[in-house]
Amino acid sequence: QVQLVETVGGLVQPGGSLRLSCAASGSIFSINVMRWYRQAPGKERELVAAITFDGSTNYADSVKGRFTISRDNAKNTVYLQMNSLKTEDTAVYYCNADWIRLLAGNYEYDQWGQGTQVTVSS
Repeated sequence: QVQLVETVGGLVQPGGSLRLSCAASGSIFSINVMRWYRQAPGKERELVAAITFDGSTNYADSVKGRFTISRDNAKNTVYLQMNSLKTEDTAVYYCNADWIRLLAGNYEYDQWGQGTQVTVSS
């Protein structure tokens, strides 16, 4: 019923910038907390940033000051602006919604996007 679709990531040089977006589709009334995670090769998935419905944010220490999470509730979309990218930011990035209230009144829980590859390399 609900689908989260991320934009394609890409290859960027160290110090560069990239913006990811993740749009939720379906008969959506509202989305609670939206998060970005990432998983690098050989490592566990880690939380990058989170944003509540009313716009409160938090970030992993490794991305503070470089990444900005935002959302457009009218478009059911979350964004991740990534600046000053480093090679260690290379990973597959996933968006997540902890719960989504549908127009019918029911809920979908723990929804994930398909993941998008971000590679930072010269």
